[in-house]
Amino acid sequence: MSRRSPYRITLTRDEREELLRRANKYTLPYFMVVRAKMVLLAHQGLSNDQIAERLSTRREIVSMWRKRFFERRLAGLEDRQRPGRPRVFPPPELVVQIKAIACEFPRIAGAPFSRWSVSELGSHVRNAGLTATLSDTTIWRWLNEDAIRPWQHRC
Repeated sequence: MSRRSPYRITLTRDEREELLRRANKYTLPYFMVVRAKMVLLAHQGLSNDQIAERLSTRREIVSMWRKRFFERRLAGLEDRQRPGRPRVFPPPELVVQIKAIACEFPRIAGAPFSRWSVSELGSHVRNAGLTATLSDTTIWRWLNEDAIRPWQHRC
């Protein structure tokens, strides 16, 4: 037996246009497209079970997004802040400094190597006082973004 939702969705013309734009946009993340389709189908008077069946999802998911849209309108379709400690990103200047050091010869920085390895570069950055804690994997990721590979050289 299908339950009726207490949250009746009625859309303004602007909301309907925005939801149609989101539902038909191929470049939006899939979850945003599905949320827009849920609200549009709810506006047509379909039950949560019918919407869930059409969109191949669970009734509880449809119920949650219907309620959030009812309470907060379009803002309710956005993701909420996640709990926990916020992610910490280094300042962009630090990333640029490390990439600049990687592009120099080690002897310019006073290192006795012919070329940098990731671990040697990480040790040099930590010893130079640029940062106290920075993993070698993070340094590798930053260098890999710009295809900087100081451990390789051409003959």
